[in-house]
Amino acid sequence: AEIQDRALRFSNRENKARRQNGLICKRGKHGIDLICQLLREIRAYRKYWLAMRCQKKGTNMGFEQSVAWWCFDRQDIDALDLLKTMKACGYSAVELAPADKLQLVKDQGLNIAADRLFEKIEEGVNNPRYWDDIKAQAEKSFKLAQQWDIPHLIVFSGSRGGMDDDTGAENAIKLLEELAADAESAGVMLILELLNSKVNHPDYMADSTAWGVKVAAAVNSPHVRLLYDIYHMQVMEGDVIATIRGNHQWFAHYHTAGVPGRHELDQRQELNYRPICQAIAATGYSGYVGQEFVPTGDWKAALRQAYNICQPSGT
Repeated sequence: AEIQDRALRFSNRENKARRQNGLICKRGKHGIDLICQLLREIRAYRKYWLAMRCQKKGTNMGFEQSVAWWCFDRQDIDALDLLKTMKACGYSAVELAPADKLQLVKDQGLNIAADRLFEKIEEGVNNPRYWDDIKAQAEKSFKLAQQWDIPHLIVFSGSRGGMDDDTGAENAIKLLEELAADAESAGVMLILELLNSKVNHPDYMADSTAWGVKVAAAVNSPHVRLLYDIYHMQVMEGDVIATIRGNHQWFAHYHTAGVPGRHELDQRQELNYRPICQAIAATGYSGYVGQEFVPTGDWKAALRQAYNICQPSGT
């Protein structure tokens, strides 16, 4: 029904454009913009439609896996070798790749799963002091996402800085409501990342699932969801599988890493990622699970191991 409503609205807009400007196939800017917008909407809703179709058939497509570039951005790791290794392991996408590497990523047949809406984790949507700068960065990020077909842009709450959580949530909701409209126009989804404030990001406000869900639910837009980082939330609150089962409708992206240390998904850390990923797959999730661990040993072996542990086809 939602897709049909979209199609009807686009049909009405096209008819209006025909009346105002003549045939839409003319090379006028209005016609080109309308076609580009339609293509972006088709891409955005294609996965949703396929997921719903599979649910009706009683099947589960399973999710895909991606790799966070920064974790492997070392002098001893060649960029092309890294991408070829990802591809050979079965990964279908990269996250947070430098702008000058995006074409190289695409040339290897990989997608770009996510990027940042703005840069500074500490200066986020909870503080109006940073809103002008966030909006300026967001404008560039939306264009980048459209150019490279990036479905998700990561958003940060920012640090508390003495601000109480309720005020921070109210501020975040206000700005995200505004940004959600821009995200819809760009055909992308904003994902507010949950991070720990105990070890890696002291004073970060979105350090609990409850706070993140409160904000996402209040914004009430399909273009604003959460990035549930399993590593960070294990550090803060644990209870990972139950949290996924109870809140998966708000989670549009996942990140992994071993706890403690944020390293490989091996026997030295406490999380059992196979049943965690089985729980994710059981929700019908068909997005990306992003590997965001920093390898301490053989990085190629670590990528293969992580992929095999998390592979949804093994569920």
